[in-house]
Amino acid sequence: MVVASDLDRTLIYSAAALDLAVPDAEAPRLLCVEVYQRQPLSYLTEAAATVLADLARAAVFVPATTRTREQYARIRLPGPAPRFAVCANGGHLLVDGVSDTDWHREVTARLAASCAPLAEVRAHLAATADPAWLLKERTAEDLFAYLVVDRAGLPPAWVEDLGHWADERGWTVSLQGRKLYVVPRPLTKSAAVAEVVRRTGGRRVLAAGDSLLDADLLLAADTAWRPGHGELADSGWAAPQVRPLTERGAAAGEAIVRAMRAEVAALVR
Repeated sequence: MVVASDLDRTLIYSAAALDLAVPDAEAPRLLCVEVYQRQPLSYLTEAAATVLADLARAAVFVPATTRTREQYARIRLPGPAPRFAVCANGGHLLVDGVSDTDWHREVTARLAASCAPLAEVRAHLAATADPAWLLKERTAEDLFAYLVVDRAGLPPAWVEDLGHWADERGWTVSLQGRKLYVVPRPLTKSAAVAEVVRRTGGRRVLAAGDSLLDADLLLAADTAWRPGHGELADSGWAAPQVRPLTERGAAAGEAIVRAMRAEVAALVR
């Protein structure tokens, strides 16, 4: 069994994204799993932590994130350290914490052959983004670009126009909270997870994710889940093997790991 999951806003949550829809006295206990600049940054519920640790012992658990390797290294998930992890949306496949050079070489060659270069994308963003709502412009692992934006001021028409422009050049656009990602279309989590399946001999894949960048991963899985919040939920995105949840925020993260653990238990009986 291979269990692959997105991290941010799927399994782990910033304080702003927890969406605790209960009175303070009834709020679940939280476990901090990420510290940044000596401050707590990301959490999951203690109940989710217990189930996730159990799940990681019962299956090949693969964190699959858009984070860079440096950003991923800040996270301390409960349970055994994952042998495999997907970073930079599939640009890096970590094996025991080290990027697999053969995989990264294959990915970069594929992008060079089928997509406009990152420099062209960055130049377009610099020329069209308005400083009134643009807070930061960044690149990740020299593979893709993202902007940190003021969502209140970001014009939907600009995002739509960027999507059309990027699509013509082999790139895709995903808006997640305050971050707008521009990612080469062939750079996918599903391709990296398929490599994990090949190496481990996994015969069934479970997956979870909340954003457009997770859609390929969910479609490639035998069974998948998406939370009641996020880009996929907001757009009504659905697929036969994807089970939509009504829970939002940290409650969705807990519901996802419980569902995955139950599925693994049922399949190994």
